[in-house]
Amino acid sequence: MKILILNGPNLNLLGQREKGIYGERTFESYFAELQQRFPEVTLEYAQSNLEGELINLLHAAQHNYDGVVINAGAYTHTSIAIADAIGGIQIPVVEVHISCILARETFRHISLIAPKCKGSIMGFGLDSYRLGVLSLLPA
Repeated sequence: MKILILNGPNLNLLGQREKGIYGERTFESYFAELQQRFPEVTLEYAQSNLEGELINLLHAAQHNYDGVVINAGAYTHTSIAIADAIGGIQIPVVEVHISCILARETFRHISLIAPKCKGSIMGFGLDSYRLGVLSLLPA
């Protein structure tokens, strides 16, 4: 099985940005741990601050991966284009968030991508990604 983990804007700043919300670890250090936890899965990772690039990565993913775990960052709440890209591909996509978006500012309570995803996982810190990967594995 091959899974793409896709991070959106500002997630390249994990470990530096708003540590009270996002923690002190970089995503790269956590990703190495994920790869060790799932040796039977080929995990790959990409991050972009650009909406169009995330859409291109989603389009390409359907030809190269069995599923996608996506943290679209702020695009979760604003991007119909990313929602349409998720809806247009033929592989499952799981939405994840480090924080519980429902416990934050009101504008973060609505996910435009959630209706197009297999499911949503939020509020478990970086462990949300592990849960996202687990949700894509065969039963």
